[in-house]
Amino acid sequence: MASQPVSHVPPEDYLAFERAAETKHEYIDGEIVAMAGGSPKHGLLALNTAAQFRLRAAGGSCIPFNSDVRVAVQWDRLITYPDVFVVCGEVQYTDERRDTITNPKVIVEVLSPSTRNYDRGAKSYLYRQLPSLAEYLLIEHDAPEVETYRRLPNNHWEIETVRGLDATVRIECLGWDLPLAEIYRDTERL
Repeated sequence: MASQPVSHVPPEDYLAFERAAETKHEYIDGEIVAMAGGSPKHGLLALNTAAQFRLRAAGGSCIPFNSDVRVAVQWDRLITYPDVFVVCGEVQYTDERRDTITNPKVIVEVLSPSTRNYDRGAKSYLYRQLPSLAEYLLIEHDAPEVETYRRLPNNHWEIETVRGLDATVRIECLGWDLPLAEIYRDTERL
């Protein structure tokens, strides 16, 4: 028996569906995909990172957001909920509903066993196509390690990895230093 073809859902239909849904879904290449819940450690890593971003953004032109806010990465390919992201300057939206942002400057994803390959692969590729994106951080779930993709002036990307609780990750585009000890605070209790 042949498998049934999956019909392509237009992004407008996804947004209408998502706005009425009680749970979160991503839009991936024309499909609506349910998002799995994260572990307590995953949640704490994202919260710690968002808290550090919030402290550094206070009084400035940048605003950090958590995974409750959607980002349209590529209109017909990926609309998703990054773990943490930062917008600097005017926030731009997909439409008058003002609930889906299009111009993140920094995106952070906490890696988990089920999403590690996707976050490093296809999702990373699509994120790096965003004209506004300057840095993409991947926070390792199981050890104090942060991998940063950084856009260079020639539009190429470099990757920097920092490891250990005594290390600091530099977010060049914002001029912020984040100690890994703060990102990983209290995670040993989980």
